[in-house]
Amino acid sequence: MCLAVPGKVLEIEDREGTRMAVVDFGGVVKEVCLEYLPDLQVGEYTIVHVGFALQRLDEESARQTLALFEGLGLLEEEFGDQWAIAAKAAGAEQPTDDAPGGDAHGGPQRDEEARA
Repeated sequence: MCLAVPGKVLEIEDREGTRMAVVDFGGVVKEVCLEYLPDLQVGEYTIVHVGFALQRLDEESARQTLALFEGLGLLEEEFGDQWAIAAKAAGAEQPTDDAPGGDAHGGPQRDEEARA
């Protein structure tokens, strides 16, 4: 699933002419492009979709939405390890690095891994 998720701006920097921010999504921190909201400031909340801040949001609405998403498990689905989530949904054990003939996610080894 690909959600628009609220987050709090922690840092802002200009990177090669593009305004970027570090945003906290209830404990998960990601980089976000601020080109659509160039006046967003540190400490404000925004709704982010596919790495772009799209809309300013008040703190109370952001906190309520993050709590709802967390309660529904949507934050894990959006930001968690997709291989582990799929394995759990399929009833498989947690994938490990030492799975015979497989990678950390239980998938087949890539050719370069098998030759090493």
